[in-house]
Amino acid sequence: MSKGQRIVLASRPVGEPTPQNFRLEEFDVPAPGEGQVLLRTIWLSLDPYMRGRMSDGPSYAQPVPVGGVMEGGTVCEVIDSKSPAFAKGDIVLAHSGWATHAVADAKPLRKIDPALGPISTAVGVLGMPGMTAYTGLLDIGQPKEGETVVVAAASGAVGSAVGQIAKVKGARAIGIAGGKDKCDYVKTELGFDDCLDHRDPDLVAKLKAACPNGIDVYFENVGGEVFEAVFPLFNNFARMPVCGLIAQYNAFETPPTPKWATALMRHVLTKRLTIRGFIVSDFAGRRQEFLREMSEWVCDGKVKYKEFVTDGLENAPEAFMGLLKGANFGKQLVRVGPERA
Repeated sequence: MSKGQRIVLASRPVGEPTPQNFRLEEFDVPAPGEGQVLLRTIWLSLDPYMRGRMSDGPSYAQPVPVGGVMEGGTVCEVIDSKSPAFAKGDIVLAHSGWATHAVADAKPLRKIDPALGPISTAVGVLGMPGMTAYTGLLDIGQPKEGETVVVAAASGAVGSAVGQIAKVKGARAIGIAGGKDKCDYVKTELGFDDCLDHRDPDLVAKLKAACPNGIDVYFENVGGEVFEAVFPLFNNFARMPVCGLIAQYNAFETPPTPKWATALMRHVLTKRLTIRGFIVSDFAGRRQEFLREMSEWVCDGKVKYKEFVTDGLENAPEAFMGLLKGANFGKQLVRVGPERA
């Protein structure tokens, strides 16, 4: 019997995750049963939502149990199949978690079409992050030609796609990112109209200068001080899709009510703002349309993407902790194994 490796949740973090919250284990690779397949992981996606799964507070999904395998989207090769739907050698999109191997039911798996792009994009620009950007912006943000769209975490997997889709739709795109290198990339490589450093002490003034006609759509990935700089600039009937709040994910105490909360609610009322949180699965019925449009935009060079790759499953915890601090530059991936065994 062959051996595999997996990373489990050793303990629940208090505040920022630490290496002690994770444990690397070896296990016997099981055989698949009827209707199942045995998977070998090639790519593991690391995403901010995983921090919520490490806690046991109320959320839209069940937490990872202590001792359970850390969850996550994966690109895998089928190495044994007991299902007529898949053959040995098929490359599939799965949700098999932080492990080198896994047995999975065949029904929820999807074959990856390599003609659409490199298989890693199935957990990136052509996967959950890309679809999050696509549906959140187009279905909730609804940008119109000539409007101003602002997006936080603009160099990340979701934010970078949001701004580029906004440009495709004829809107102005203003990004907010961490550091000069990321801001330069967002402007020169991705084609945003501007990108501001969230660490800049003059962020409020520079954001106002970059948005002389106000803000019509703000795609929220961060929260915290970035949001505080944005909301006074909202135009009447502005829309705000709330995708993530990474600035708050490591908080372990409820913060005091901010001084600007009353001003925000006055803006919500007087400017008739729409603020809507969403989970990408809310738009599952849009997947085929998303794949068709986004793959065309990627092929045509209208949407570009950047991957930030860490090698080795054992390095996933460090990469994840870095992701929560903005250490990644682009979509954070872990290369668990070769594309072909």
